[in-house]
Amino acid sequence: MDLKNLYRDVIVDHNRSPRNFRQIEPPRREADGFNPLCGDKLHVYLRVSDDRIEDAAFEGSGCAISVASASMMTEFLKGKTEAEALDLFERMHELLTGEEADLNELASLGKLAALSGVRQYPSRVKCASLCWHTMKSALSGGDAVSTE
Repeated sequence: MDLKNLYRDVIVDHNRSPRNFRQIEPPRREADGFNPLCGDKLHVYLRVSDDRIEDAAFEGSGCAISVASASMMTEFLKGKTEAEALDLFERMHELLTGEEADLNELASLGKLAALSGVRQYPSRVKCASLCWHTMKSALSGGDAVSTE
């Protein structure tokens, strides 16, 4: 798998045409995220019913990596349980900040694996992880998240 090309292609696609870039009508869980380093601001919306994420969306502005990561995250979360979403948060955190990616783990993440390319640019890890921290906050009560 050529991760460099996948990284570039997926980031460009999701930045140009972000999926689920909208609000979700109440009832919903939501949280704000902010990266003061580069100015990324996201608002993540989740509709959870019977412990399952029925819908996920986001709004805000940010760099290509931030928007693409949020777009991919919202696609991947739909249909997951809260526990699966929190497990995915941990897996993504390891993917973005860990030393080396496990090839089996990369395969299990599908297109999300493209975000592993961010590790080559340490200053961009916070851009890619902002939406994930914001999603975790939305599930646990909705406190605002800052990457500082």
